[in-house]
Amino acid sequence: MPVTGAGLVAAGGALALAALLGVSDAPNAVAALVSSRAGSYRPIAAWSVGWHLAGGLLAGSTVAATVVGMVRVPVAAGLTAVLAAGCWSAVLFTWVTTRRGLPTSASVGLVGGLAGAGAATGGWHAVSWSLVGGVLAGILLAPAAGGLAAAVLESLVRRAARRLRRRAAGPLRAGIWAACAAVALADGSNDGQKPMGILAVALSGAGTAGGAGPGISWPDRIACSALLAAFTVVADRAVVTTVARGLSRSGAADDLAAQVSSAAVILLAGASGLPLSTSTVVTSAKAGAGMARRRLRAGQVLRIATAWAVTVPGCAACGAALMGLWRLAG
Repeated sequence: MPVTGAGLVAAGGALALAALLGVSDAPNAVAALVSSRAGSYRPIAAWSVGWHLAGGLLAGSTVAATVVGMVRVPVAAGLTAVLAAGCWSAVLFTWVTTRRGLPTSASVGLVGGLAGAGAATGGWHAVSWSLVGGVLAGILLAPAAGGLAAAVLESLVRRAARRLRRRAAGPLRAGIWAACAAVALADGSNDGQKPMGILAVALSGAGTAGGAGPGISWPDRIACSALLAAFTVVADRAVVTTVARGLSRSGAADDLAAQVSSAAVILLAGASGLPLSTSTVVTSAKAGAGMARRRLRAGQVLRIATAWAVTVPGCAACGAALMGLWRLAG
């Protein structure tokens, strides 16, 4: 089936989304290593890129199928246009808000953008609200789970390190390197599937992604994975520093607990097909570890929570507006 104009716009949006997710994912696997002073920035960044790329290449398609399945618009009725509007609303909204210092999430924005574009195209029934609600519930609950797990784990790690005293410094740092690799792998797998699914549908013209549809071809997988991994080094180092040291005055035990908890939550979500905002999970785990030692900077956490709250309605309105412009143009 030939690629339509809407398909090309959707494909461009998927690739732009992959790049943006890479930029926003930069602190996820890097911040803990920067915070613990485990090495210089370049080898840390290279470590993150390699494992993000591996995660995308090894990912399945369950998360991709969930993302595409949130809208029930047939291909003939403009599914690719809806996917394009959803992608570009997340990209534009996130880019504008982050430029103004509001740490919004492209993953959260994609959910809102797809819901808004779908409803604007086919009405209320064109959106799988049960699936959207489940995804949003997961996006809200996963950070809470990550933060709670990090708080508990931080206490256990700190007690073990205290008993070992100075001998624990080396193993703790080695553990942080391994845990950050796990976060990058999980991150690349979960976030990478979001643009992969949209790109697969945009270029094939089929209505679904995954086992019931065309699947994700290796060119699609490689393109999205490579973009996401490469753009993790494009992000401003100030953003990395904010996550590394702006949420709490963390130590090695805090960093290890936060990364292990984040990797576990993200991997479990990906296995069940739940598209998480991995940045929110890592940030919440970092905050949970800091809270365990009463080192949390509450003002910074409140600012991030406010950003999450405005993202869904903002992107939904943006997605609906883009569909309106598409109809006028067409």
